[in-house]
Amino acid sequence: MRNPARDPRRCTLAQPLPRCPCPSPSRREDAGASQRGSRQRLKLLEKNAPTTVTFDWTPVWLTLKLAGLTTTLLLLLGTPLAWWLARTPCRCREWIGALVALPLVLPPTVLGFYLLLMLSPTGPIGAASTALGLGTLAFTFPGLVLGSVLYSLPFVVQPVRNAFEATGSRPLEVAASLRASPLRSFFTVALPLARPGLLTGAVLGFAHTVGEFGVVLMIGGNIPGETKVLSVAIYDQMESMEWAQAHWMAGGMLVFSFLVVVARA
Repeated sequence: MRNPARDPRRCTLAQPLPRCPCPSPSRREDAGASQRGSRQRLKLLEKNAPTTVTFDWTPVWLTLKLAGLTTTLLLLLGTPLAWWLARTPCRCREWIGALVALPLVLPPTVLGFYLLLMLSPTGPIGAASTALGLGTLAFTFPGLVLGSVLYSLPFVVQPVRNAFEATGSRPLEVAASLRASPLRSFFTVALPLARPGLLTGAVLGFAHTVGEFGVVLMIGGNIPGETKVLSVAIYDQMESMEWAQAHWMAGGMLVFSFLVVVARA
């Protein structure tokens, strides 16, 4: 009789079974969760990675062009008007001065609405420009210049008028006693004495033209390269959720406004 402890069949059955190479369900779930976490972290890093912002300089140059041309026209037209308001004894002077200062209190959308009606093909200005072969001025750069001149006119006329009134009549009387003509007295006496007012008017007119929004949007629209100025571009980028470009443009406007205030002070 065989000894059970030495039976080869019992020894074979008593040996431990080999382990299955397949991972357990819990290990498979842990590996899948780890892979999903890695993919999520990778997507988060790609999302937060710094991206290159393509800055469009066209609205900036268009705004500077509009502001420079408007300021030049304002000085050419506003200086004689300010001189007349400061020196004329006409009783309607205050009425005309109030009409010039009206854009200071008038909402920009109201001024833009009536300008748009006047510049339309059925309006007086639009009909005249069409008859001359120039086409309508609405939604064009010349229309923006016209609207900006009317809207920024009091910001130039008021400082220059105050400077002329502060000069007084005594220097002009002395120039007249030396046989200087009124035109020569104006250019050699009045204008040099009113230089601070002219400088203030130029700075205010330029800055106000750069920052205007309502009038240019009403009569110019949002045409890239033609009427899309800086303020309209910031509004357009906010509507399109382009926060990076809007931030750069708005920050530049903030710095520019601060420098204008410092220069005026």
